[in-house]
Amino acid sequence: MLRRLLIAALLLSGILGVVGLAMAQDATPGALFNVTNEYTMATVVKVTGIAWFDRMEQGIGWFGQDFPSVTAFQQGPAEADAAQQVQVIEDLIAQGVDSLCVIPFQPETVEPVLQRAREAGIVVITHESSAQQNIDFDIEAFDNAAFGRNLMDNLAARMGGEGEYTVFVGSLTSKTHNEWVDSAIAHQIATYPNMTLVGDKNESFDDPQVAYERMQELLVQFPNLRGVQGSASTDVAGVGQAVEEAGLQDEIVVVGTSLPSIARDLIPTGAVDMISFWDPAYAGYACNMIALTMLEGQMPASLLDGSGLPPFLSFGFPNLPGYGSMSLVDGKVFYGSAWVEVTAENLADYAF
Repeated sequence: MLRRLLIAALLLSGILGVVGLAMAQDATPGALFNVTNEYTMATVVKVTGIAWFDRMEQGIGWFGQDFPSVTAFQQGPAEADAAQQVQVIEDLIAQGVDSLCVIPFQPETVEPVLQRAREAGIVVITHESSAQQNIDFDIEAFDNAAFGRNLMDNLAARMGGEGEYTVFVGSLTSKTHNEWVDSAIAHQIATYPNMTLVGDKNESFDDPQVAYERMQELLVQFPNLRGVQGSASTDVAGVGQAVEEAGLQDEIVVVGTSLPSIARDLIPTGAVDMISFWDPAYAGYACNMIALTMLEGQMPASLLDGSGLPPFLSFGFPNLPGYGSMSLVDGKVFYGSAWVEVTAENLADYAF
């Protein structure tokens, strides 16, 4: 480990020297990082065709533009289905890709296929899966427990610290979703004793129609319901639609993880009160950047000492937003500081 750190430190000092020169010459990140080898780098998402992963694909596109010798692309199943995602990964292994960045739908289901990928010499990075075993690294946008507590603070503030609430997750096996709601519930019990969780975790399968129909049932089942916390990016859209159709936007608080492009029409009406998220484009870029540094054998010391991803981007930022300072936990999981909050007041600031 010491030898690895020393080598990485020497690499970083050389990289930073080149950075100063190249920035003055308006060089591209590919030139900065001096990537001349050709690589095929695949990102495998939970499901295709939803706004969250459409935005992530933009980040993969930026990455490919910044490193012209790299072929970077995104794939995923047409449905949020673990078996279909495994098949996508199997196909990519057979194609001989150099790296995989995977956002697992069910972390335990992909363990065997990720093991096969690593045995084949493929670099494996995951996102939203901090307990994954058969990987080189996982990258998280933030500490998941802190994110869940923050969502609960927002929900409680708008509920006046009292009343019944319920929670949604994309899947009962989705690690990050369950970390958020579990920490939120624990925080509620410890901090907001006049609030009460009703019902079990509601599973939406990342489908707004499922969330909508389940919320309609909950409105009948729990007539005193006053709050909802969503986890999948589409949860608040389905929940908010049901709340708005019932005319309860002034009675029920809805907060959760989403994107402005998904919840934009519901936030001004009050059907959705607040969304929090990290930019999937930057997460996809960061995932591939770590994979690329491993492929090049140039893991920057900045990734090991907590100072984050260096300024390799060509689109105007000194560091990758949210990943300019990261912590490495247990030698395998990187944590950034990438969450933002959007309400009706600042909705216009976010175009995606």
